[in-house]
Amino acid sequence: MVSVKTRFWILIALVTISGFSQGMLLPLLAIILEQNGVSSSINGLHATGLYIGVLIASPFMEKPMRKFGFKPIIIVGGLLVFISLALFPFWEALWFWFILRMVIGIGDQMLHFGTQTWITTTATKENRGRSIAYYGLFFGLGFALGPLMTRLLSVNEALPFFMSAVLSMLVWSTMLFVRNKWPEQEVDTVHASSSIGRFVQTGKIAWVALLPGFGYGFLEASLHSIFPIYGLRIGHDVGILSLIIPCFAAGSLITQLPLGILSDRVGRKPVLLFVLTAGIGCFLLAALMETSVLALFILFTLAGMFVGSLFSLGISYMTDLLPRNLLPAGNLMVGITFSLGSISGPFLGGIYVEAFPGVSFFYLIVAVLIVIVGAIYFQRGKRAVVGG
Repeated sequence: MVSVKTRFWILIALVTISGFSQGMLLPLLAIILEQNGVSSSINGLHATGLYIGVLIASPFMEKPMRKFGFKPIIIVGGLLVFISLALFPFWEALWFWFILRMVIGIGDQMLHFGTQTWITTTATKENRGRSIAYYGLFFGLGFALGPLMTRLLSVNEALPFFMSAVLSMLVWSTMLFVRNKWPEQEVDTVHASSSIGRFVQTGKIAWVALLPGFGYGFLEASLHSIFPIYGLRIGHDVGILSLIIPCFAAGSLITQLPLGILSDRVGRKPVLLFVLTAGIGCFLLAALMETSVLALFILFTLAGMFVGSLFSLGISYMTDLLPRNLLPAGNLMVGITFSLGSISGPFLGGIYVEAFPGVSFFYLIVAVLIVIVGAIYFQRGKRAVVGG
């Protein structure tokens, strides 16, 4: 069996391939459906299948993990992902593809829940921010590389699906060499004898640490789905927009690890307040200079450098606040709030753009970030209750 260090990098590789499959599917299926004459509204609704899968699966994962351990959850999740990817070319029907998206959402959530909980429960307090920053960094790297697979459409429509399925299977197979472990079990009955009870207890202690995950989901989904529509309406070219949007993800890759290390040294809350405030400044400037292509390139990159690490910083903050026996529930709730943000971003963004055609779309993002800053700043909850 592999060493602890090798196990960590195998988990990181799984996270990377999960980001890769998600980053590939969103643009790949959008392009195929668009070319097949599917309306943009149906196309957008179809894309929510992955996040619906995440929400469906999340409440039912904690008990199986406590019973069977981390490894079986990750193995089953990876299996669902690469089998579903391989099935796409066999039947091109909207409803069938929607089901496959949901199954991939379920599989991805199992992968994330298993890897995320394993990393957070085994990281020490001193290197927690760094470890989870690697998690966020490599997921972001995979997500950024995924869209490159759309280029293979010109060779054969089935090729990107089969290639990503093979890559997923190869990385998944490395888990067979990892020894199974179990999350820390209850030491008392007060915290919860049921999953619902643990979720309630987790919410009471660490609700504020769930908000960055929601904010990141809102940002990522709305920037990828609503900003292109808004950008076209204010006169930007499709080609330019396709280059501006990845700047956010690219910016997050630059600072993910440094911010994680900084949060280990000075604390999670000060770093979160700093990046959120800087992000608000970036999007306010974007609202004022939205007609300038150069300004948007710079501001999207800067915004990514600051708020592109919200998800991993939020996980680290949640891990600081919770006792180890509540970490599985905490990791599940982070995934749920991220998915809620990912669904509400395009939904609220679409309504906003229609309702306020003369007002910058970026003001909606600013408003959401201000609410999160206020909640974190004024929060007077429990401090870290576990030392590592």
